[in-house]
Amino acid sequence: MPGPRPAPPRPAPRAAASRADRPGPSPRPNPIPKPSPPRPAPRPASVEVRYVPAAEAEALDRADETVDLLLDGGRDPGAVLVLTVGSAHPWQQHELSFGEERYWAQLAEGGDVFYADAELTRPVRRPVVVLVVNGGPADRAATAYAKALQHAETLLVVCGGADPTTAGTPLAAVGARARRKLPA
Repeated sequence: MPGPRPAPPRPAPRAAASRADRPGPSPRPNPIPKPSPPRPAPRPASVEVRYVPAAEAEALDRADETVDLLLDGGRDPGAVLVLTVGSAHPWQQHELSFGEERYWAQLAEGGDVFYADAELTRPVRRPVVVLVVNGGPADRAATAYAKALQHAETLLVVCGGADPTTAGTPLAAVGARARRKLPA
């Protein structure tokens, strides 16, 4: 009885053959990823500047009205910082009556509108800064304006003093970019 016939020998599997054995273009080396160029530091968003015209004696009242409008418009009280160039705001005087430690703790808590002198040296940023130009020399107002821009994240409202958009004023000299004038 004859048995099954032997099968012809099988060729080696193609997958095992190297690329160099096959005809066609030469293989490309795997590209080594290059480091991406460093990203530029995030630029701070531009701060909108608004001007509320007011005489020196009325600047505090215009600032209080501005704060009321901001709060009525939905701003969180902790998002507002009020800085005065001249005499201290009455609320600042009131808060200081409880002692320096309690006064500065209120700033750290960030739960309410904070009132301070424009020469504030503590590192604080709030979405809205209201700068009250209620006295003092023009150069102090210009310095206060530049510092207020650093404290503001989105909006700076200047109450009183010279219009920061008017050429030749100390505030214009430090780069005021007012977008609109608010009614007095």
